[in-house]
Amino acid sequence: MKTMRLAVLAVLPLLLSLPTTGVAQGDISAGRDKAYTCMGCHAVEGYRNAYPSFRVPKLGGQHADYIVSALKAYQAGDRQHATMQALAATLSEQDMQDIAAYFEAAGQGNAQ
Repeated sequence: MKTMRLAVLAVLPLLLSLPTTGVAQGDISAGRDKAYTCMGCHAVEGYRNAYPSFRVPKLGGQHADYIVSALKAYQAGDRQHATMQALAATLSEQDMQDIAAYFEAAGQGNAQ
């Protein structure tokens, strides 16, 4: 019995350190509706912005935490892109979580 307890105590920190799989804290279904505007650029294969010239990243499958972090950075003015700053300025924390959950799930084939 003591050996079993020691084994559990040895494995528990390892299990707790593993990354969790799943989706953001947001609502995927609500995120689909809220991401409608995003799809005009971020769902187009090979889309490029005219000026300055850059590829628009496809967001399906991107980690939700990254999307939320990027949106907050645009909202705060820490990331520079006028269109993204204007769009992010209109989003609440919940909006960001929902949109991020939708895009992350879309890459896993789980978008509703």
